[in-house]
Amino acid sequence: MYHHSAMKKIASGSCFRAVILSLFVAPQLQAEVTVDNDALGKSLGGWDYNKGKAAEYELSGSKYRTYRPEVTPTPEGGIFISVRVDYCRGVFATNDFATLEMTFSADGTLASVQSSIAIQGKKITSDVVRSGADLGAQSGAIGGAVKMGGDLVANLTEKLSRENLVEAGRVTFPAAIKHNFNKVFQAVQFIAPVVAPMAEQKSPAKPGASLDPRK
Repeated sequence: MYHHSAMKKIASGSCFRAVILSLFVAPQLQAEVTVDNDALGKSLGGWDYNKGKAAEYELSGSKYRTYRPEVTPTPEGGIFISVRVDYCRGVFATNDFATLEMTFSADGTLASVQSSIAIQGKKITSDVVRSGADLGAQSGAIGGAVKMGGDLVANLTEKLSRENLVEAGRVTFPAAIKHNFNKVFQAVQFIAPVVAPMAEQKSPAKPGASLDPRK
């Protein structure tokens, strides 16, 4: 009986010390990967089309339209970015469109990219291009992004060449994808975790310190 009571007191004391210790441990805010939509829109000429939903611009004499990206958190703590890009063919023609998909891991690493282009109902999809471009190291990140973008364009261009396309805006669609890839990559931000300052610790009072020595 005495042993059981003593064990309960020890357990109670341990829990109390754990609670007290947790009060003095500095909380650490989680790292975050985000997209600066304002910076992205500005780099594409401004979100001025369709009440701020898209940006329009010209590349190599052809007109393209990029919509605001859809950003989804991944189970691992990163983000998945999907961007739609239209090739504007004219008033009486049906536009072609493409999607650009980029995945960033929780530590700010650009994990993969893939793109597909739909032309007259036929979908051409690139291979998945993977990279280890870390946003935390700018030189490595930029070098990795250049290689990734180059591989993506080369793969799409090779697959489009099988379709015998002659319309200029369609032929240069992979270049428009690369343009958007660069702008999105530049707009992604990795916010490092921040350790909040610890609460000020006060030394425990010594036994008898509060007693009046005159008594």
